[in-house]
Amino acid sequence: MSELAPCVFVLFGATGDLTKRKLAPALYALHREKLLPESFAILAYARRDKDDATFREDMRAAVKEFAPKMPTEGKEWDSFASRLYYQKGDFDKPDGYKGLAERLTELDAERQTPCNRLFYMAIPPEQYETVIEQLGKAKLSKTTPGCGAWTRVIIEKPFGYDLDTSRHLNDTLSSFFDEDQIYRIDHYLGKETVQNILVFRFANELFEPLWNHKYIDHVQITVAEKIGVEGRGNYFDTSGIARDMLQNHAMQILSLVAMEPPVSLDANAVRDEKVKAVRAIRPISKEEVPHMTVRGQYSGYRTEEGVEPGSITETYAALKLHVDNWRWAGTPFFVRAGKALPSRVTEIAVQFKSIPQVLFNKMKRDNIRPNVLVMRIQPDEGIHLVIGAKEPGPAMNLAPVDLSFSYREAFPKAAITDAYERLLLDAIRGDASLFTRGDEVQASWALLTPILEAWREQGRDVQPYFTNTWGPERAESFLGEGRTWREP
Repeated sequence: MSELAPCVFVLFGATGDLTKRKLAPALYALHREKLLPESFAILAYARRDKDDATFREDMRAAVKEFAPKMPTEGKEWDSFASRLYYQKGDFDKPDGYKGLAERLTELDAERQTPCNRLFYMAIPPEQYETVIEQLGKAKLSKTTPGCGAWTRVIIEKPFGYDLDTSRHLNDTLSSFFDEDQIYRIDHYLGKETVQNILVFRFANELFEPLWNHKYIDHVQITVAEKIGVEGRGNYFDTSGIARDMLQNHAMQILSLVAMEPPVSLDANAVRDEKVKAVRAIRPISKEEVPHMTVRGQYSGYRTEEGVEPGSITETYAALKLHVDNWRWAGTPFFVRAGKALPSRVTEIAVQFKSIPQVLFNKMKRDNIRPNVLVMRIQPDEGIHLVIGAKEPGPAMNLAPVDLSFSYREAFPKAAITDAYERLLLDAIRGDASLFTRGDEVQASWALLTPILEAWREQGRDVQPYFTNTWGPERAESFLGEGRTWREP
């Protein structure tokens, strides 16, 4: 970490919710842990009439509200605040970017940051292309010859609204930035358990030989939220859970579970295999959508602020996917995401095939359950393996037991780093392993867009479900005979 290059972190969207909730606490935490480069500055660019001092107080207020355990008085805060700067300018006016370029030149001299720039788009998606184009026209998207080593840009999800809009966004990005400069951030990839999927699979000889259709019956991926839209009705009603959660978070997790071993841990080697896994998913035709998908809407959604009274936007979606390659032939992946469910949880459940029942059938024991491997991504990050064991006593009674690994218990002295902290460090370091590449975004949208179009054509085929339940009734029979959803 001591070798991180000096740079200026240019923040578009300094007054937004993402900056307050995530970026301000993450950047301050990295500073307190002495993980940022010695020469590092944060330059906010926004339209409001503010100055450096006002922005510093805004950042202090954000840390106080969303990371109250971190002190905002004393030498640590003063040192961090001294790195915070503000530049006023419009997103769509060339003059503003001329002023931004001049301010960056000043900071390069003042903070000794030799033209290394990291642009962060913490702004609404509809403003991405405007800012990207203006950066390009102002010649800020490329490193000045003979000055500095790199220029990078971080883009927040969503990466488009469908296949066409994502292609258009990628075309705009590639007009001004090279692919190795673009960091598409999905904070799920910064979570410890997501990162641990690769280690678990490829560093343990015990499981990798079993990681295929011969031994695995099916895989369940659950991305569940307990809350509803919580004041985000205007955004969510035009998006829906499939765009908000399935296209990005769930598909990222699936690709890590399904991918083949990469030739190295180099960013492109890992992402090459992820892309292959997504491209291997069998497309779902419009005719198959009613049988291969379920969508639902929680009771009371249409009364939420910002939601249309007759809205058919899905707040729950489940997909049955097949990865058509040698490893996974015949093993279905069931992916679901939803709001207003019983708990906030993200997990992967790998259910192994049942053992032959000959031995225990003879003993009239029919309650042998399949082994299940559960990787919990949030909360309480960890891994659990459910096996069968004999209950104590004279009778041959069998019961499932849990072999568990918890990050907090196994590493009590090591704090679990916030996902944004890890990803911001990786972007400064130039490690794109945990960021999404453009071709992967295209592959996931190519899979999802026909489903979205079919849902739109089907109109009102949205199944109701009560809040604090695991989705619509149709989802219960969706997995097929002998399979049931886990209820974490």
